[in-house]
Amino acid sequence: MRKGLLFATAAMSAALLTTATACSSSGAGSDPAGGKKPKIGVILPDSKSSVRWETADRPYLAAAFKAAGVDYDIQNAEGDKQAFQTIADQMITNGVNVLVIVNLDSGTGKAVLDKAKAQGVATIDYDRLTLGGSAQYYVSFDNTQVGKLQGQGLAKCLGDMGAKNPVVAELNGSPTDNNATLFANGYNSVLDPMYASGQYTKGPNQSVPDWDNAQAQTIFEQMYTSRPDIAGVLAANDGLANAAIAVLRKNHRNGQVPITGQDATVQGLQSILAGDQCMTVYKAVKKEADAAAALAVDLAHGQKGQSNSTVHDPTGNRDVPSALLTPQAVFKDNIQDVVTDGYVTKAQLCTGDYEALCTKAGIK
Repeated sequence: MRKGLLFATAAMSAALLTTATACSSSGAGSDPAGGKKPKIGVILPDSKSSVRWETADRPYLAAAFKAAGVDYDIQNAEGDKQAFQTIADQMITNGVNVLVIVNLDSGTGKAVLDKAKAQGVATIDYDRLTLGGSAQYYVSFDNTQVGKLQGQGLAKCLGDMGAKNPVVAELNGSPTDNNATLFANGYNSVLDPMYASGQYTKGPNQSVPDWDNAQAQTIFEQMYTSRPDIAGVLAANDGLANAAIAVLRKNHRNGQVPITGQDATVQGLQSILAGDQCMTVYKAVKKEADAAAALAVDLAHGQKGQSNSTVHDPTGNRDVPSALLTPQAVFKDNIQDVVTDGYVTKAQLCTGDYEALCTKAGIK
């Protein structure tokens, strides 16, 4: 699981973006389908659950829209469901003809999507599928595969440590995020057979509301109090992983308990370099943002969007045309892949005490 997985999706994203750029005007033209100037609205969910929304998704989306020559408005609801709906109303009133959303929950997301549809605005679910919603397209990663990589990664790390019948705790993502369900489906497909065979012991298992890292630390503190013999942690993203690491550090067990993550954040990668986290899952956000932007630009110009798959919405009982990208497992020995891809820089990663660790890991 190295560069090949990333490059396998690059062609799709590049092709989509090329198509969108080719059909865009200089930025001042009108839409050939409806005489309306192309304008795209994007609503991001927050900046608390993961830094990626502001440090990666926003700039990548903005760059892609600028390259395509379309007007755009990117706003962040900062975890506020009312604000999410207000932003959507304002964007529709201000004339967007495509709305791209990362929902806070499916209920709020559905209300926004349905309103946009009623106003003739094309819609895209970005990163998270809105269950029961009406988005015309969905752009994300294969999120079940993300979970499988986490489960396989934890199994590898436990095996490397020679763990015998380890107690595994699961710190799941938000119960209102369909992605968290898909991640869990993926890692449980790996872990459940291990529990059933007696290779692993199933320990505490709890979801973290709104992916809130502060709550995650409290929850894991309670988990650890109830089972101080926890020997492995399936944490659904790097933020939750760091919350668990803080508790383990307080109990002088950091580095002794393998922990998974997701998003390949600077903090998560540094924790891997330090030995406090065993792996993360890298999702090449630029490729995801480029694919979503290309699709949005096509729709803004009245053209049919491109997809490479479908994802079933069990609540709405429909198959949603989708553009799905491939995730990559990252361990200490292939952190360089993330740096080479430009997602993080050596300067960001290799600061202070981490400079020597980067040198040891061959980061350049």
